[in-house]
Amino acid sequence: MTGLKEETLTTKTLLLFFIPLGLSASLVTLSHIIINSTLARAANAEQIIATYAIAMSLFTITERLAVILRQTCSTLVRDKTSYKIMTHFTYYVIGSLLVVSFAIAYTPIGNFIFAMIFGVKDSEMVEQIKAIYQVLIYVTVFSGLRCLTQGIIIYNRQTKWLTIGMLIRLTAMYLLSFYFIQAGTISGKTGAYIFLAGMMIECTISMIEARSLVRKMPEIKTEKIRSKSQIFKFYSPLMLSSIITVLIGPVINVFLGKTEDITLAIASYTIALSITYLFLSFFSYTHQIVINFYKYHEAKVKRFTLIVGFIPVLLIALFSYTAIGPFVMEHFMGVKGQLLDESLQTLQIFMIMALVFPFVDFFNGLLMLQRQTKVTIVSQSTNLIITVIILVLGVKFNAGWNGSIGALAQSVGLLAELIVVASIVKYLKAETSMMVVRKVTSQG
Repeated sequence: MTGLKEETLTTKTLLLFFIPLGLSASLVTLSHIIINSTLARAANAEQIIATYAIAMSLFTITERLAVILRQTCSTLVRDKTSYKIMTHFTYYVIGSLLVVSFAIAYTPIGNFIFAMIFGVKDSEMVEQIKAIYQVLIYVTVFSGLRCLTQGIIIYNRQTKWLTIGMLIRLTAMYLLSFYFIQAGTISGKTGAYIFLAGMMIECTISMIEARSLVRKMPEIKTEKIRSKSQIFKFYSPLMLSSIITVLIGPVINVFLGKTEDITLAIASYTIALSITYLFLSFFSYTHQIVINFYKYHEAKVKRFTLIVGFIPVLLIALFSYTAIGPFVMEHFMGVKGQLLDESLQTLQIFMIMALVFPFVDFFNGLLMLQRQTKVTIVSQSTNLIITVIILVLGVKFNAGWNGSIGALAQSVGLLAELIVVASIVKYLKAETSMMVVRKVTSQG
């Protein structure tokens, strides 16, 4: 694939690239809703959802470092040589993550993290969380390989394969979920097994397609990557900023453990967040629009982002303020009673996050395109700090608000991130313009 400098970028081209990405991301979120809906049908649903959510919040930290391999690959890999280097780099990343994960899952380190940091006082509940995490470890391996190969697929604009892979993954997860529900053997590990099976299937499909695309790539191009150190220079700021970002989930769960009803707070927050991401996830690949098209079609990409950016908040408003939300949550997700009321209230708070999210992703795409990934460390650190401040105030002054405290903290934190990243991008653009003026003046 070459750049689109010589092409006229049409809205149809953008939609054909973006819609399959959006659908695949939405289906990822839907897969988590399938899991939560399965767990919600257990006899002690609130505790099972809470244990699974805590295990997932820690797993997300390590898994996120595998996920950013997708952006790294799609931005840097342009030939067979750079793909080979990227593949070796991926193996190092996955191996390092496994070492850390096994230490947490099979040593007293895990007991300390879940009991002392997450505030889970019940030793039996701690063991249940560790058992779930032991299954989730293997998801990291397949997630890393999936993201590596999807980077190749996205660069070659064959994004339909992401949707196809997710549809097959989703079907398998639903069938496995149906089996567990019929068998009546639902525990926290049930969700982990469903998640692992789905990830294995999606990974396999992505690897098959990417293999055929790599064969068509040139052996060597003059640009881009020639060593793992070059990849690490791009990857490491994303890694650090991702660690900061994924800390938000565990930190929120820690503070929700200090509310009036820990299981209700965590369960309602988890359900509301999964629904929020169902709507937001469609727009989580906005950065790929920027990476692939912005360089030669700035105005078109800006206009496209502005049009689609307000869609998620409108969808969540429709879902949470009409009869649609309660109907779907009760009849399709199995959420009832007080848990339904709390989840709906929490979802309404998440509208702030829905308004901000697409534009944060747009500006982060600009930073990746300009190889200014270090900036994300600053913007996402700001997000984490503001989130913690809101959590502290919420727990201290209104602990009875339960899961809504987490939704407000996460939303305001993301708003702070948007302000910071937009300001820095504006500053960098002004600096670039000044450098061009100085160069022209000196030549004149």
